[in-house]
Order: sequence, then C-alpha cells, then structure tokens
Amino acid sequence: MSPADVQATFCATLVDQWARMGMRQAVIAPGSRSTPMALALAARADLAVHVVHDERSAAFMALGIGLATGAPAALLCTSGTAATHFHAAVVEADLSGVPLLVLTADRPPELQGIGAPQTIDQIDLYGGIVRRFADAGVPVAEGAPEWREMAEDLWMSAVGTDPGPVHVNLPFREPLVGMAGSLPPEMQPAADGGGDWFMMRPDLAELAAMLEQPRGVIVAGGSIDDPEAVEAFAAAVQWPVLADPRSGCRHLPQAVCCFDSLLRHPEFAAAHTPTVVLHLGEPPASKVLGQWLQTAGAMNVQVHVQQRTIDPLGIVDERVYGAPGTVCTELAPLMSGATGTPWLARWQHAERRAQAALDTVLAAEPGLSEPAVARVLSGVDAHLVLSSSMPVRDVEWFGRGGVRTTVHSNRGANGIDGVIATGIGVAAGSGAPTVVLIGDVAFCHDQSSLTALAGRHLPLTIVVTDNDGGGIFSFLPQATTLPAERFEQLFGTPHGTDLVALAAAHGLGACTVTSEADLVAALADPTVTVVRVRSDRAANVEVHQRLHTAVVTALA
Repeated sequence: MSPADVQATFCATLVDQWARMGMRQAVIAPGSRSTPMALALAARADLAVHVVHDERSAAFMALGIGLATGAPAALLCTSGTAATHFHAAVVEADLSGVPLLVLTADRPPELQGIGAPQTIDQIDLYGGIVRRFADAGVPVAEGAPEWREMAEDLWMSAVGTDPGPVHVNLPFREPLVGMAGSLPPEMQPAADGGGDWFMMRPDLAELAAMLEQPRGVIVAGGSIDDPEAVEAFAAAVQWPVLADPRSGCRHLPQAVCCFDSLLRHPEFAAAHTPTVVLHLGEPPASKVLGQWLQTAGAMNVQVHVQQRTIDPLGIVDERVYGAPGTVCTELAPLMSGATGTPWLARWQHAERRAQAALDTVLAAEPGLSEPAVARVLSGVDAHLVLSSSMPVRDVEWFGRGGVRTTVHSNRGANGIDGVIATGIGVAAGSGAPTVVLIGDVAFCHDQSSLTALAGRHLPLTIVVTDNDGGGIFSFLPQATTLPAERFEQLFGTPHGTDLVALAAAHGLGACTVTSEADLVAALADPTVTVVRVRSDRAANVEVHQRLHTAVVTALA
C-alpha cells in the first residue's frame, strides 16, 4: 500500500476496534492534518459524527456525551494550537472521571522544530491529567498486527476502574487522503475489570464496624452509580440521605434535599450532629454543609470510584475506592444503624417543613426569581445540565424532593466554561430532552457553541437567568466591603448583551418569560431553544435570604 493508504487503514482499524468496544459518537473540529482520522470516523454508518466549528466547544460537547452515556466519544482536531483549546474539557474529564478519547493530529517528525506552520510540541500536551498518553507515530504497514491491541489498550485506559481522558497523538504525512485496505483480523474486547473496590484495610467487616453508629448521615453527591443500592443501605441503617441533585437520590424516601437551609438553623444543626458520615461520590456544593461536617467531629468514610484524594474539607478518615452502589449493597446486610430510633423520622419531619416553607415564600414572590426557576427545573422530565455557579447551588438549595431528574454539572474543576456545549453533548449522547440552566455570563462565555446549533435538531432548551453580570459575586464579602463602582468594575461586570437577539442571530427560537406558567410553556415549545429570565442581582440576594429565613422560622 502507499503511505497514504497505510494511514487510512491504520485510522480505519482504530475506529473499527473502538466501535466494536462500544464507541457510538465522534466529535470533529475541522482541519486538514486530521484528514485520515476524520475520514475514518465519517465512513462509519454506526457512528454519529458531529462537526463543531471550534475546538473548545467540540471538547465540551464530547465531555457531555461521556457524561450522558458513560462511554467515551472520539474527539478529533488538527495539529497546533487547536489541541490547546481542548485543555479545559480534558481537565474537567480528569477531575470528574468522564471517559474521553482525545485524538490530536500532528505534523511528522521531520516538520518538528523547524518553524513549520501549525506545529507545536504536542507530546504529553495535557501532562499527568490524562489516564494515558500515546504518540502513535506515523503509521507504517509493518505495525499493522499491533493496531487493534493499541486501540483496545487506549479504550480500556479511558473506561477502566478509574475512567477519564486518554490522549492519542497522531502524526500524519502528506498526502493525507488515502484508501483503506483490508483491516487486521478482529480481536475480542477485554473485560472491563470494573466492580471491585478496595481500601487501605480491605476488610468488609471492619468497614461495617466503623460505620455501625445510630447517629449516621449519608452525604450523596455526584457520580453515584446505583441510587437504589443507596436506598437499600439507608433503609437498613435508618439514616437520612443528604441528597445532592446530581446524586440521583432525591426521590428516595430517606432523602433530605433542603439540608443547606436546615443546617442554617443553629439549634437544628447542633441537635442533629452525626457521629459517623458516609460520603458517596463527589461532594455537594453547599458551604454550610461543609462547615457543619468540619465541626461535627464525626468518623468520615468516603466511597468514590476515582482513585485520587477528594477531600477539600480535610475530614476524611477512611477512603474506599469503588462504585458506591457496590459498596452499599455489600454493607447493607451487616448494618443496624439507627433502627428502632426516631433519628431518621426527625430529619424527614424537618425536610417536610422546609419544603412547605419554600413553596409558601416562592408563591408569594412577584415575577419569576432565580430560585423559582431552579425549583421548576429541578423536577423536569429531562436531563438537566447546570452551570457551576449559582444554578448548581440554587437547584441544590431550593430544588424539589421526590424527583428523578438526571442532573449533570461540571463540578470537577467548577468552571463555567463550556456549559452550553456540555448540554449539547448530553442531548446528542442521550437522545433525550435536555435542559441547560445557565447564567448570562456563562452564556456569553460559551456563545460560540450556538454556531450551527439550529441545524443539529436536538431536543435542547437553554434557560438563562439574566442579571447582566456575575450574580454569584453579590453573595460574597466583596459586594459589601468594596465601593459600588469598584465592585461593578471587577465583579458585577455588566455586559449589556441582548441574549434573545444573540440567539436569534444564530437562527434559534428565543423568548423572555416572566412567570412560572410562561416558563413551563416555553419548555414544552419545540420551536424555542433559548429562554431568558430577567433578574436583578440585588433582589436575587434578598429572595435567597427570605427563603433561608423561612426555613429557619418553620423549624423554630
């Protein structure tokens, strides 16, 4: 075969092996040097191929696909600085444990270090944050017997017991268009090796003994694989489940969803201090919960699938690396916990009073506040993607209980970049209705992801709360300690963008709503993609205070 045909066959082999192992989607940022791999991906009838105009948006779309499906998408770009625009999404994939196959085309060795265009040093470009890096080298026919094994190894590095991003650097020589020949023989995919768990002292009975306390609390965060297993464990021990919206546990009978507001009541917080806490998955956003846990003096056991330290509070006494559902299932038969005591009933009673108080206050509020939007969207029959600023907090604090909404948020690095693109990826990956809740600054930050969105025909609605600036900063000390002009300059950052006109410029249906009924109607309208809710930063702070105060008053 000619060198161009060898390159084409090499790419077709990698794609074929990945498709056999479960890859169903690919995201391509256009470019020339990536032609051999782009053609191999586009040639597959069993792959959904999404072409995205800029690399940053492409990367977050691929991240969203991984969030929604649990399987890595292929993410492809050309050589040079294009690959650097993937970096933020690769960071998030690492910290959130999202599988991702990052494919960066490159110039061949003879064009490195001589000032060739679109050529940078791409070796280990993302450092240690990827699960594996491989520079494939310019493909040669003699290497064909190893191509499938290489593809399998790369896939397994992305989806194994510690899932995350894998970086494959792909140098290609011109000519870039070739004809794929016969592919190397098929091979059987390896087992994923998942399901196991381990701790520093791998003894199930010893772990159960650590947790065997009547005053226990389960903190359920993101990345919980089996909410029903959590329910079975909570039923066995009769502990409350402080359920982050991303946990998928808010429908459980033991779920306490208003935990942030409840713990703002000093007497309640003191009277319900636990002696043991089981942390499942990623921690919630609530600072109030974190401060309460830090002062509780409890035994803290953490169960997380990622094999790294996740302990920003500095309180974890024992780490268990494994799927939370597996660990809960194995522990439940060994535990008695608070059985026969009113411990759980007291938490459930407080939850009911808090939820009623939130409903009362929001019903009396004029217009449509940001917490009211969050409460409505917390129960949508759809995937819900939350921006990692006020939206994720508002849904955590004020979201409804008893809901099964699947919630996603890029909380690994907690950035606001790529939120729209992540939602696009979730909609494309799941094929299900998807709603994005985002603030206006994050919307403007990711406005490039609106490019060609109308032509994708996705079941996606973007709800943007527009307070013309960085609303989250109004809750911080800077808002009251700095002069108003300096605060607005550095933190308020008004931008004056007409978000409805911006959406319309991309051919997207857009509207502004002012009531809950209008919001619900807009969500049901397939012609509307962007829904704007006007807000005021100062008034938003006040309604938050009224809601928290109402819960405290209800408990008193």
